[in-house]
Amino acid sequence: MAETPRARVGLISDTHGHLRAEIFQALAGVERLIHAGDVEDVDHLTDLAAIAPVTAVSGNVDRVDVRAIAPEEAVLDVAGVRVAVIHGHQVHPDYRLLLARFPDAKVIVHGHTHVPRCDAVGDILIVNPGAAGKAQKGHPPSVAILEVAEGVPMVRHLRLESRVS
Repeated sequence: MAETPRARVGLISDTHGHLRAEIFQALAGVERLIHAGDVEDVDHLTDLAAIAPVTAVSGNVDRVDVRAIAPEEAVLDVAGVRVAVIHGHQVHPDYRLLLARFPDAKVIVHGHTHVPRCDAVGDILIVNPGAAGKAQKGHPPSVAILEVAEGVPMVRHLRLESRVS
Protein backbone atom coordinates (compact mmCIF):
# COMPACT_ATOMS: atom_id res chain seq x y z
CA MET A 1 0.00 0.00 0.00
CA ALA A 2 1.36 3.42 -0.98
CA GLU A 3 2.10 5.86 1.79
CA THR A 4 0.02 9.07 1.79
CA PRO A 5 2.16 12.17 1.19
CA ARG A 6 2.84 14.31 4.25
CA ALA A 7 4.51 17.68 4.52
CA ARG A 8 5.53 20.32 7.03
CA VAL A 9 6.03 23.81 5.59
CA GLY A 10 7.07 27.02 7.33
CA LEU A 11 5.04 30.13 6.51
CA ILE A 12 6.57 33.57 6.99
CA SER A 13 5.78 37.09 5.83
CA ASP A 14 6.52 40.75 6.39
CA THR A 15 10.05 40.40 7.75
CA HIS A 16 10.71 43.99 6.59
CA GLY A 17 14.48 43.59 6.81
CA HIS A 18 14.40 42.12 10.34
CA LEU A 19 15.37 38.45 10.41
CA ARG A 20 15.01 37.33 14.02
CA ALA A 21 17.04 34.45 15.45
CA GLU A 22 13.79 32.94 16.80
CA ILE A 23 12.63 32.33 13.23
CA PHE A 24 15.33 29.72 12.75
CA GLN A 25 14.28 27.88 15.90
CA ALA A 26 10.54 28.12 15.21
CA LEU A 27 10.87 26.81 11.66
CA ALA A 28 13.57 24.18 12.25
CA GLY A 29 12.72 20.86 10.63
CA VAL A 30 10.33 22.14 7.95
CA GLU A 31 10.75 20.74 4.45
CA ARG A 32 10.07 24.04 2.67
CA LEU A 33 9.57 27.71 3.50
CA ILE A 34 7.01 30.01 1.94
CA HIS A 35 7.65 33.76 2.31
CA ALA A 36 4.59 35.88 1.47
CA GLY A 37 6.47 39.09 0.71
CA ASP A 38 7.79 42.36 2.14
CA VAL A 39 11.22 40.80 2.58
CA GLU A 40 13.12 44.10 2.01
CA ASP A 41 16.57 42.46 2.31
CA VAL A 42 17.24 40.00 -0.52
CA ASP A 43 20.04 38.36 1.50
CA HIS A 44 17.45 37.20 4.03
CA LEU A 45 16.02 34.79 1.46
CA THR A 46 19.47 33.19 1.21
CA ASP A 47 19.69 33.10 5.02
CA LEU A 48 16.28 31.39 5.24
CA ALA A 49 17.38 28.79 2.68
CA ALA A 50 19.67 27.42 5.42
CA ILE A 51 16.46 26.07 7.01
CA ALA A 52 14.82 24.68 3.85
CA PRO A 53 14.23 25.60 0.19
CA VAL A 54 12.35 28.92 -0.05
CA THR A 55 9.46 29.89 -2.30
CA ALA A 56 9.02 33.65 -2.01
CA VAL A 57 6.76 36.27 -3.57
CA SER A 58 7.41 39.99 -3.60
CA GLY A 59 5.42 42.49 -1.57
CA ASN A 60 4.49 46.11 -2.08
CA VAL A 61 7.64 47.47 -0.34
CA ASP A 62 10.13 45.09 -1.95
CA ARG A 63 12.70 46.68 -4.21
CA VAL A 64 13.89 45.52 -7.61
CA ASP A 65 16.52 43.13 -6.16
CA VAL A 66 13.84 41.11 -4.35
CA ARG A 67 11.41 41.37 -7.29
CA ALA A 68 14.10 39.94 -9.58
CA ILE A 69 13.96 36.59 -7.76
CA ALA A 70 10.48 36.67 -6.17
CA PRO A 71 7.47 36.87 -8.51
CA GLU A 72 4.19 38.56 -7.55
CA GLU A 73 2.51 35.21 -6.96
CA ALA A 74 3.32 31.51 -6.86
CA VAL A 75 1.42 28.24 -6.86
CA LEU A 76 2.95 25.00 -5.64
CA ASP A 77 2.01 21.48 -4.69
CA VAL A 78 2.47 20.52 -1.05
CA ALA A 79 1.88 16.79 -0.54
CA GLY A 80 -0.91 16.83 -3.12
CA VAL A 81 -2.49 20.08 -1.86
CA ARG A 82 -2.43 23.13 -4.14
CA VAL A 83 -1.01 26.14 -2.27
CA ALA A 84 -1.15 29.68 -3.69
CA VAL A 85 1.02 32.50 -2.38
CA ILE A 86 0.59 36.26 -2.87
CA HIS A 87 1.51 39.22 -0.71
CA GLY A 88 -2.07 40.48 -0.62
CA HIS A 89 -1.79 44.21 -1.27
CA GLN A 90 -3.30 43.44 -4.69
CA VAL A 91 -6.68 42.58 -3.11
CA HIS A 92 -6.58 44.50 0.19
CA PRO A 93 -9.00 44.95 1.96
CA ASP A 94 -11.29 42.35 0.32
CA TYR A 95 -9.42 39.08 0.79
CA ARG A 96 -12.40 37.12 -0.60
CA LEU A 97 -10.99 38.15 -4.00
CA LEU A 98 -8.22 35.62 -3.39
CA LEU A 99 -10.78 32.83 -3.87
CA ALA A 100 -11.50 34.02 -7.42
CA ARG A 101 -7.83 34.62 -8.19
CA PHE A 102 -6.83 31.10 -7.11
CA PRO A 103 -9.93 28.93 -7.73
CA ASP A 104 -8.02 25.62 -7.59
CA ALA A 105 -6.07 26.32 -4.40
CA LYS A 106 -6.85 24.56 -1.13
CA VAL A 107 -4.57 26.90 0.83
CA ILE A 108 -3.96 30.57 0.04
CA VAL A 109 -1.08 32.20 1.92
CA HIS A 110 -0.81 35.99 2.06
CA GLY A 111 0.79 38.70 4.14
CA HIS A 112 0.44 42.50 4.04
CA THR A 113 -1.88 43.10 7.00
CA HIS A 114 0.58 41.81 9.63
CA VAL A 115 -2.38 40.13 11.34
CA PRO A 116 -2.08 36.36 11.91
CA ARG A 117 -5.13 34.50 10.64
CA CYS A 118 -6.37 31.19 9.35
CA ASP A 119 -9.89 31.34 7.99
CA ALA A 120 -11.72 28.39 6.48
CA VAL A 121 -13.93 29.30 3.55
CA GLY A 122 -15.59 26.02 2.68
CA ASP A 123 -12.66 23.63 2.29
CA ILE A 124 -10.15 26.40 1.50
CA LEU A 125 -7.82 27.90 4.10
CA ILE A 126 -6.82 31.56 3.81
CA VAL A 127 -3.70 32.02 5.92
CA ASN A 128 -1.65 34.99 7.02
CA PRO A 129 1.31 33.92 9.17
CA GLY A 130 1.50 37.45 10.63
CA ALA A 131 4.51 39.74 10.54
CA ALA A 132 7.78 38.03 11.43
CA GLY A 133 9.71 41.31 11.64
CA LYS A 134 8.56 43.84 14.24
CA ALA A 135 5.45 43.68 16.42
CA GLN A 136 2.73 45.70 14.72
CA LYS A 137 -0.95 46.54 15.03
CA GLY A 138 -1.12 45.00 18.50
CA HIS A 139 0.07 41.59 17.32
CA PRO A 140 3.39 40.05 18.37
CA PRO A 141 5.70 38.83 15.61
CA SER A 142 4.73 35.38 14.36
CA VAL A 143 5.22 32.66 11.77
CA ALA A 144 3.09 29.61 11.02
CA ILE A 145 3.48 25.94 10.22
CA LEU A 146 1.38 24.32 7.48
CA GLU A 147 1.09 20.57 7.93
CA VAL A 148 -0.53 18.36 5.31
CA ALA A 149 -1.46 14.80 6.20
CA GLU A 150 -3.70 12.57 4.10
CA GLY A 151 -4.55 15.53 1.88
CA VAL A 152 -5.79 17.65 4.78
CA PRO A 153 -4.02 20.96 5.48
CA MET A 154 -3.75 22.28 9.05
CA VAL A 155 -2.13 25.53 10.21
CA ARG A 156 -0.60 26.45 13.54
CA HIS A 157 0.71 29.94 14.36
CA LEU A 158 3.86 30.37 16.43
CA ARG A 159 4.45 33.55 18.40
CA LEU A 160 8.00 34.93 18.28
CA GLU A 161 9.70 36.95 20.99
CA SER A 162 8.79 40.63 20.92
CA ARG A 163 12.33 42.04 20.69
CA VAL A 164 14.05 42.52 17.35
CA SER A 165 17.31 40.59 17.03
